Amino acid sequence: MTVKAILDAKGRDVLTLGPNEKLSEAVRILAEHKIGALVVTNGDRKIVGILSERDIVRAVARGGHDALDEAVRAVMTPKVKICNEMHTVNQVMEIMTAGRFRHLPVERDGMLDGIISIGDVVKARIEEVEREAEEIKQYIATA
Repeated sequence: MTVKAILDAKGRDVLTLGPNEKLSEAVRILAEHKIGALVVTNGDRKIVGILSERDIVRAVARGGHDALDEAVRAVMTPKVKICNEMHTVNQVMEIMTAGRFRHLPVERDGMLDGIISIGDVVKARIEEVEREAEEIKQYIATA
């Protein structure tokens, strides 16, 4: 299964935020939409960073409540690992595991095209395993 199949099923909508927005706005969006990360763009869908719950926790631990007045650019992760729709579920699992993160933006032609989470990847992998098990059962039943 590929990233394209995951995005075709779940959609390509991604909540984004500009790098000059305040961290408090990011917190509001994350809480309101019950998500764990926002892709940071300059408004043109070009990825300039990613902001996760972990980034926010670290900022608040460092600066207390005042950190919420900081610009997103000061807290975000600027070097974003990305994938494209041709990556397989196994490749994406390796990228996420090696980098120890749970969200991976999908890029096409240098622009944001979607995002996948570890939950999306696990769900896809479970579906693959279940499908394979069913195929094996069918094979055995007809042999």
